[in-house]
Amino acid sequence: MVLTPRDDVLRAVRSYFESERQDGRNRRTEVWRSLSDSFIRTADGSYTLESDSGGEAMHTRSGAITESFEKFVRPSIPPDAEEIRVLDLCSGLGYNTAALLEFTSAGEVTVDMVEVSPETMAAALIVPSPVKSHELVRAAYEDRLMDMGIVSVRASPPLPPEVTLRVHCGDARETLQKLEAEYYDAVFLDAFSPGVSPELYTVEFLSQIARVIKPDGVLATYTSAAPLRSALIDVGFHIGAGPVFGRKSAGTLASMDPSKIKEPLDWRDERMVALSDAGVPYRDPTLSSDGETIIERRRLERMVIRGVTRISSAVKTPIYLGGSVEGDRIGRRVRRNLERMGISDLKGGEALYIICPQLDECVCGCGEERVTTSRERILSMRRRLLEVASFRGMIQENSIW
Repeated sequence: MVLTPRDDVLRAVRSYFESERQDGRNRRTEVWRSLSDSFIRTADGSYTLESDSGGEAMHTRSGAITESFEKFVRPSIPPDAEEIRVLDLCSGLGYNTAALLEFTSAGEVTVDMVEVSPETMAAALIVPSPVKSHELVRAAYEDRLMDMGIVSVRASPPLPPEVTLRVHCGDARETLQKLEAEYYDAVFLDAFSPGVSPELYTVEFLSQIARVIKPDGVLATYTSAAPLRSALIDVGFHIGAGPVFGRKSAGTLASMDPSKIKEPLDWRDERMVALSDAGVPYRDPTLSSDGETIIERRRLERMVIRGVTRISSAVKTPIYLGGSVEGDRIGRRVRRNLERMGISDLKGGEALYIICPQLDECVCGCGEERVTTSRERILSMRRRLLEVASFRGMIQENSIW
C-alpha cells in the first residue's frame, strides 16, 4: 500500500497517542504545534486533511466548518425542532455534528456518528476546535477511543444530559444494517467522493439509508455525482439541488417527502441522470465489495448499455435533445451518439417525446400531465428512452426478415 500525506499525518497522530498512553501526560497542544503544517488551513480558519496524493481534501478549502453549516445542517435541520435525531456518516473530524450542535436549539439531540478511522477521530482531539460545540464532539470521540484502548488521558468535559453522541468506529455498511428503521430526521453523507469511496454511494448502501431515515427526513450530501443521484432515485428518494458552497456545483438533498425538496435539479442534470450512461449507479449486492470491484462493475455495466438503453454521456449528449448543434467536432459526436440510439433528428418526434416531461407544454402529442419533481421527470424520461430503444430494436429485428 502506498502511503499518502494523510496516511503519514494519521500515523503520526496514532504514534503520539501511544506515547501518551505510556506516560499518561496530555501533550496535545504540543503535538498540534508539530503537526499543524501537515493540515490544510481553510478559508474560514478551520483545518482539514488531504485524502490522498491526488489532492482531494476531506472538506472544501473555501471553509471546512462553513461547509458543514451551509451544505449539511441548514438545509436539513429545522431551526425550531424540539428533538433531533441525526446520522452523521463519515463523521471525520466531527465538524458536521459540531455545526449541528451549534445551530440547533432542540431540547434533545441524538447523533450517531460513524467513522471508520480511529486515527481520524484522534486527530479531532488535537485540531483546534472551529466552534465551541466541537468540544462536545471531542468528548464523545475521547470516550470511544478510551474504550478502544487508543486514548488514556481524559481532557474533555462530559456531555450535557440533553446531548447524546454515539460513536461507531467501523465500516459504515455494517453499522448501518444494525440501526433502527425510520429513526433519523436527517442523514449527513460526507464520504470522500464516489470515485474514491464508491462503496458508500451504491444502490444497496443508499437503500439502507432509506430504511433508517424517517419518511419526512432529509439526506444531505455535498456531491452532485450522477451515479449517486440515480441510486437515490432507484431506492425511492425525491432529489433536489443543495446549496452551492466551495465547489462548482450544488450539493444534493434527498427525501421520501417531496415537500422537503425546495430546489429541483437543473434540467441538464436531470437529463444526464435519466438518459446517459453517466447515470448508471454503483452497485454492491453483498454490501462487502471493495472499491475497485464496485468501480469495475459499474464500468462494465456502462459499456453494455451505452448506445443500447442509455445515451453516451460523451460531450453531455442528452442535453442537446430538442436543440441544435454546430457542424464541429462536438456536433458530430452528439449526432453520432444519438444515431446509435436510433435518433436521427435532435428536434424530431423521438427526441421531443423523450424530453417532453421537462417542458412546460406537451410537444409530442402524448397528452400526459406535467410532472412537478425531478424524480418524476427523471423516471418519465428514463421510461420513454427505453420505449424508443425497444421500438428501434423491434424494427431492427423485423428488418432482418
